Amino acid sequence: MSISKFKTVTIAGGTNKVDHIIAEAFLDDGSYQIKILRRKPENDNKMAKSLASKGAEIVYVDYNENYNLVKALKGTDVLISALNVDLDGATYCNTQAPAKDASVKRFIPSVKMKVKAHPITDNKNKFRDYVEESGLEYTYIYFGLLQEHILRCGFDIKEKKATFYDDVSKKIPTTSFSDFGKYTVESLKTPEARNSEITVAGANMSLNEYIDIFEKVSDSNGKQL
Repeated sequence: MSISKFKTVTIAGGTNKVDHIIAEAFLDDGSYQIKILRRKPENDNKMAKSLASKGAEIVYVDYNENYNLVKALKGTDVLISALNVDLDGATYCNTQAPAKDASVKRFIPSVKMKVKAHPITDNKNKFRDYVEESGLEYTYIYFGLLQEHILRCGFDIKEKKATFYDDVSKKIPTTSFSDFGKYTVESLKTPEARNSEITVAGANMSLNEYIDIFEKVSDSNGKQL
């Protein structure tokens, strides 16, 4: 693993739950100056305070003001977008477009999962085309389903029931919050990540296999051991 050529990392939207993990991973690594972009107006946020206490710079911006966004991004080597995706593809592009105007060296957009025929992912695919046509250096990181969200797939631990609407034997790639943060950090130290995509999977198991795990770690009352 080589040493990163980048020094300053800006994370757009770094105070939501998943995004906070990415910011924490960079701060724990200690190799970078970290800037967090938050939406105006300024407001009290525990995650922002926590990141600031560890050395991150918190900057409030209006994502609809290109000039101020470019100003906020000046000096940024790597821009990581953790913004929620607007269903309006044009808005999605406009909020992240200033990266090139600010001479950002590498852009890691919000892509997350490979899913076909969905309005959100369709917009992300259009944005991929925009990034590549712009000449920006980029890295796409796909991490599948977050392991911390697996219960949303039909598990009811309290009632010891599971209701699925898909093939229970189908393998599902999943990754933990913390691992996704670590892989994002390491991507900046990996030459092969330049203008390419990385697929991360901490596990690749079926829903049936998850049921077996839940049964093993639960007592007869369905309580987690």
